[in-house]
Amino acid sequence: MLEQLLMNIWTVVLDTAFWLLIGLLAAGWIKVFIPQDAMRRWVGGKGIGAILRAALLGAPLPLCSCGVLPAAIGLHRAGASKEATVSFLISTPETSIDSVTVTYALMGPVMAIYRPIAALTSAVVTGMMTALIKESAIPAVSSESAVASCCGSSEPDEEAAAETASCCSAEPVTTSCCASEETECTQEAAPRLHTRWFMAIRYAGAELLDDIAVWLAVGIVLAGVMLTFIPPDWLAQWGSGLPAMLLMLLVGIPMYICAVASTPIAAGLLLAGVSPGVVLIFLLVGPATNITSFALVKRELGNAVTAVYFFGVAATSLVMGILLEWLLKTNQWQVTAELGHAHDLLPHWLSVGSAIVLLLLAIKPLRRRLLPVLG
Repeated sequence: MLEQLLMNIWTVVLDTAFWLLIGLLAAGWIKVFIPQDAMRRWVGGKGIGAILRAALLGAPLPLCSCGVLPAAIGLHRAGASKEATVSFLISTPETSIDSVTVTYALMGPVMAIYRPIAALTSAVVTGMMTALIKESAIPAVSSESAVASCCGSSEPDEEAAAETASCCSAEPVTTSCCASEETECTQEAAPRLHTRWFMAIRYAGAELLDDIAVWLAVGIVLAGVMLTFIPPDWLAQWGSGLPAMLLMLLVGIPMYICAVASTPIAAGLLLAGVSPGVVLIFLLVGPATNITSFALVKRELGNAVTAVYFFGVAATSLVMGILLEWLLKTNQWQVTAELGHAHDLLPHWLSVGSAIVLLLLAIKPLRRRLLPVLG
């Protein structure tokens, strides 16, 4: 049984490795080639336009439910409205380029298309609900926060300056623009194209992968356990319908799990007989909400916004799950878990090679020994 379990875990790794590497590379490209101050300008303002822009901006970004919190708070303190902030806070962890590619590999095109649509719908609807809250209900934010600007504190934030564009220009720079109050903004030439591509690869293969590696490993192992020990259709007797959806809300809302790591678990649930609508709810609320996110939203945006954030994510996820079940039934669409078979879509050498590369990058001591340039 142990041998079978290890074989199934390796099979899940083969299923996900290539698509995850593609998604990570795309995420690195977004991180390096899109200036942070341009992102802040894009989600500025109020109303439906800002909500839509924030949702569309957040959807492809490679931030999990923990990493999105400081980013969303930074956007709010940089001038983004409460509704745009909430929209960004929901769409970003619910879906990303890397999670969509893994979803396609493990659950097919229907779920890969419907999942980001459901995430955007959840973000936009909840953002519109947030817009109805009066501004007087929002706590005051200190203007001295270093998150709001690279010139916002007496001591320059070197990490923020390295990751954001210049506070004096839309073009990326490689030095802090705020060395002191007396000096004017100085810029170096933007890195060359090949240098920026290396930065994207280093971010994707080291920093981003380090952020998700633990939970990704947990998700892969759990998927392997489901593949080994749970008989087909064992969960089908209670894995569909409104009660199962409500139960999944109770399970998923306080959980911390990133969008990528939740995907193999969802495929395992689907394979065990849980209906696609119930699985979708897990994919939406698991990454979008957790105890930490509620605490920080309450501190930053107040009780009223936190309540709307909680209710909006839960209600829209439930509706999108019910709608998916209806669409599958009326259009005779199929959502079939490819857990254990997705790697058959690729040449065997490519699946194995991708798995080896992924493991090399994910095991930090091994990566630092063999590829020290990535860190």
